[in-house]
Amino acid sequence: MTISERIFQILKEREISQASFCKMVGLSRSTVSDWKTKKTNPSADKIMDICNALDITPEQLLTGKGIDDDYTRHTDMEVSFEDKEILVEYHELGEEQQKRVLAYLKTLKKLEDLENI
Repeated sequence: MTISERIFQILKEREISQASFCKMVGLSRSTVSDWKTKKTNPSADKIMDICNALDITPEQLLTGKGIDDDYTRHTDMEVSFEDKEILVEYHELGEEQQKRVLAYLKTLKKLEDLENI
């Protein structure tokens, strides 16, 4: 399996759209589309960005070791794609907006706690 095939396999397994992946990695849709249609691989300077976005190691991406066929990841806390999307959006906000988001989340949590009394 090629690197690009491995990327698309992971995207499919995790139900990540190409558009979301492009945004997470900072790539154009046409670049990622070229990997699929022209059977090309990402440039070396993007490997770490891809690995970070997919939460895999360069070895896993390049060799498939530990992810091909039965990719499993066990952690104390599973981080979903939605969690990562929230973080991407959060980091794109300005500092003041980030503070507002945190305050809003804390308020929501307090309201939820009060409702459960």
